Amino acid sequence: MQFIVVVPEPASPANYLGRLTRKICGVGLLERTLVTAQRAGADDVLVIWPQSMPVQLAEIFLKSPRLRKTGTVRLVQAQSFDVNAPSSWTNLHDHLESRFVWLPWNWVTYARALVNLPDVEQAGTNWTVPSWVSKVTVLSEASAFPQTGALPEGVAVTSDETAVAAERFLVARSGKVLDGIHTSFNRRLCRPAVRWLSHTRVTPNAVTFGGVVVSIFSGIAFARGNYWSYVAGALLCFLAGLFDEMDGMLARIKFADSPFGTWLEGFADGLSYVLLFGGITIGLYRQHGNRELWVGTALLIGTVLAVAITSLGRKLATTADRPNEYLGKLYKMMEDDSSNWISRAARQAQAFQKRGVMIHYVVIFTVLGGLPVLFYLATLGSHLTWTLSLYFNHRFFRQAKPKMPLREIQTSQEAS
Repeated sequence: MQFIVVVPEPASPANYLGRLTRKICGVGLLERTLVTAQRAGADDVLVIWPQSMPVQLAEIFLKSPRLRKTGTVRLVQAQSFDVNAPSSWTNLHDHLESRFVWLPWNWVTYARALVNLPDVEQAGTNWTVPSWVSKVTVLSEASAFPQTGALPEGVAVTSDETAVAAERFLVARSGKVLDGIHTSFNRRLCRPAVRWLSHTRVTPNAVTFGGVVVSIFSGIAFARGNYWSYVAGALLCFLAGLFDEMDGMLARIKFADSPFGTWLEGFADGLSYVLLFGGITIGLYRQHGNRELWVGTALLIGTVLAVAITSLGRKLATTADRPNEYLGKLYKMMEDDSSNWISRAARQAQAFQKRGVMIHYVVIFTVLGGLPVLFYLATLGSHLTWTLSLYFNHRFFRQAKPKMPLREIQTSQEAS
């Protein structure tokens, strides 16, 4: 899939670089456009650069560490490129594919919106928004037409006001397709902080570590063993869960996501569960005696097993560079396997295992005085989780033994 990005002629050379590098959630505008195109699946991004500006300036953007090596970003210089003039497109004849995606250089959006761009041939092209364009059309009668139907998702940055609107747009859509009502609510609470963090040097991994620190204080509060310390621990647990939302949101809008970050987040989630349940165990032991200590031990064992076996499933189900695809694959396989009652039931109950959901129930049960009930339910749930994870690892992700080539089989039979 080819994307075409035309960089405009400089209206004011003195402020030209400033326009191209305007920070939108901490990433320069033109750089963000090119990286978004790559993440939308572009195998060729053609950048039309004005001939009046030095090529060395363009290389600042082409050498961005955020650009993936797997996609090709090419630079072609053009003099006074006019999108409505067939002659301008004719000069690019050898560089154009039969159909391509037109992407305005200042259009702020996210990759999924470009992936879902309607692949419909229209009577004309509105050059102010992304759209599919035919090579035949631009070489013959390229002209701007009013946009028909709904506009693609995104914001054209042309002023300080639209830059603010673009940042709010990005932060509001920095979640995941699989987000439910609880997680969406959490992310809404996180938006102001994420937008502020995007303009700082704070990394998503630093936010992850911050969540672990808050979890430590949550566990300490629960361990004190009285109602108000339980409430404080529950609120801190909720806050730690928001940190868990923020690190992913920040990583996506700053293109700072990485396999290491995914594994680190998974480890931090597991550690946070251990700290939470360890604190609850000590607190209830102080209140009610030895039985809670034994139940808590079972809970912690179940939690550690669940984290370990889930991590194994992630490793089996995904490649080393895409560990973030684990849940999507697991849910899809469960849905495809819905004739199996275990897959069907586990898919329905899967949402309650998410940390973004769990933190709500920790607060509700704690405030209503039902922490012991949550304690016993969590113990049962932890052992169900690792048991089901083990089952699905075997059912969906077990590695098949490599088959012996036919020639080797024949040789083996002859030798015997």
